[in-house]
Amino acid sequence: MSWDNNNNNGPWGKGPSGGNFDNNDLDKLITNLKNSFGRFSPKSPNGKVSKKNWVLIVLIALAIWGATGVYRVQPDEQGIVLRFGEYIRSTSDGLHYHLPFPIETVLKPKVTRENQVEVGIRTSSQAAVGRGTVGRDVPEESLMLTGDENIVDVDFSVQWVINDAADFLFNIENQESTVKAVAESAMREIVGGADLEQILTQGRERNESAVRDLMQKTLDEYGAGILIRRVQLQKVDPPSAVIDAFRDVQAARADQERLRNEAEAYSNRIIPAARGEAAQLTEAAAAYKNSVIADAEGQASRFNAIYEEYSKAPEVTRYRMYLETIERVYAGMDKIIIDQSGESSNVVPYLPLDQLQKKQDNGANQ
Repeated sequence: MSWDNNNNNGPWGKGPSGGNFDNNDLDKLITNLKNSFGRFSPKSPNGKVSKKNWVLIVLIALAIWGATGVYRVQPDEQGIVLRFGEYIRSTSDGLHYHLPFPIETVLKPKVTRENQVEVGIRTSSQAAVGRGTVGRDVPEESLMLTGDENIVDVDFSVQWVINDAADFLFNIENQESTVKAVAESAMREIVGGADLEQILTQGRERNESAVRDLMQKTLDEYGAGILIRRVQLQKVDPPSAVIDAFRDVQAARADQERLRNEAEAYSNRIIPAARGEAAQLTEAAAAYKNSVIADAEGQASRFNAIYEEYSKAPEVTRYRMYLETIERVYAGMDKIIIDQSGESSNVVPYLPLDQLQKKQDNGANQ
């Protein structure tokens, strides 16, 4: 190989002296490097490196090369040993050994670190994501169609860990993107099978559990080596364009539910009272019925008894009945009439015996 000596340019450009570097200087540099390296080379007395020393050098180099196969796996890691790029075995935490590079290499993914993907939302710090976290909304991911043909805006996050490092590394590509795609697909399937009211109210925890189970089943079918820890719904609202109208509808439904509860409470209070009053009236009517029947039966028995006596002595019985009738008629009168027999007396004297009797009773009480 030749180059332009007149311009003092070498194959790598100008020399270090800015154009004054010539071939003699290059020869001197190579000689100096050779002499410097020779001071560290074991030589025989005649100045040449012996075969024994070369073997020693090779053994030392092999020992250093072999020592590069020692590696440590941390407690939060799992070792994956590859031989010429092919998976061989997995190792737990601690010190281990593999054949030196390039024969075997080791990968050490973090298997206890909790990873997170977000769907429908982007936050500045994913480590602090929780319920109610405010972030940038991503409508193309969050808008979903419910089972009753309504649109709902769903933001949620998924926490996952590596369950099997070998499957995680070699069975799927772009692991985080795969988890996100599976999460969005599972949520759309669950939301598509539920009504809007169920999703917005009492169905949140049930939907989270259903999405987690469906994601785990899908990833297991992929052999992804991923364990889904939990799914958290961050926001479940109607689209922003109709959220005010939807809130009005929700308020009306809340009022309707409140009025229904008040009506049911009033009904529960009035109906037992009405039933008690009806039972009381029924019992009073039954008692009156029994008393009337008993009185009628008693009067019938008395009439039968009187009739038997009457049939034996009609005159005496008629006179007795007359007296009893007169006694019953005059028993409630407050005047007593005395009939004095005689031709000379045409005046009927009146004696207020009831008043006298009251005076006597009052004096006895005092």
